[in-house]
Amino acid sequence: MILKQIPHLVTTVWGGEKLKKYKDPEGSFDGPLGETWEVSTLENGLSLCENGQSLEEVLEGKVLTYLIKFIDTSKNLSIQVHPDNEYAHIHEDALGKDECWYILDADDDAGIYLGLKEGVTKDRLQEAIERGENVNELLNFINVQKGDFFNIPAGSIHAIGEGVTLVEVQQNSGVTYRVWDWNRMGLDGKPRELHVKKAMDVINFKPSANELEHFQYKNLEKSGLLTSNNYFNARVKVLGAGDESVLSLNGISSIVVLEGTCEIDDTEIKEYESAVVKDIESAILKATTDSKVLVVKQV
Repeated sequence: MILKQIPHLVTTVWGGEKLKKYKDPEGSFDGPLGETWEVSTLENGLSLCENGQSLEEVLEGKVLTYLIKFIDTSKNLSIQVHPDNEYAHIHEDALGKDECWYILDADDDAGIYLGLKEGVTKDRLQEAIERGENVNELLNFINVQKGDFFNIPAGSIHAIGEGVTLVEVQQNSGVTYRVWDWNRMGLDGKPRELHVKKAMDVINFKPSANELEHFQYKNLEKSGLLTSNNYFNARVKVLGAGDESVLSLNGISSIVVLEGTCEIDDTEIKEYESAVVKDIESAILKATTDSKVLVVKQV
């Protein structure tokens, strides 16, 4: 069964305009579009199938271990961190969140904040927060370009900078702890909630956990594996027009077209569209045009 998805659209204070080209061509969406939850069974952001049912309903009790989003920024996201499963279970009655990013587009000077600079301790970070310093100055800033990949384990302090468009694959959880939010107001005109105590509990301050190597950085413009963990594996496939690829699938897999147009067993998927593949062990992916495709498989 191949289920094309209708994403859940999210207005954010930092959202951009690029995703509207694909998700809101008629211009009916109000406000900056920051995220589209392409494949999601989270209650506050369900993706829908073309028959009007939610993906959660169609899966009939089967657990989806991942969530896929497109993200586009016109401003910096908050500096934040996600807990691991143990902490999230105790404090939120939820799962923790490992995630990863594959960069689709970026302005010339755009980048991400990822990991603490060498020598930044828990006490130093706490001091900066309490004194009202610019907390971003304590984080590594990494310029990014199309094809860059980063794995973001739970406990990693991070923020996506302005001028970046990416696809995110994450553990199926919505738990985020904001550390600092650039001293700005939210869409309601009020400061957004911070979660400093919990964030300080879960940030990984080990020097080795804040170096670029820890985040599995790579630039991958050709076909290859992005990452594999306990919840999903994610792979990029680059196809020329007319090329075919036999996909070996298991569990609940997802196909996200990042560039071009493809067919999977005669179901057309266009650029920035997504489909879930259920109860099929293998399928033929055919590129109608030159294409780049993200394939996510449940582990």
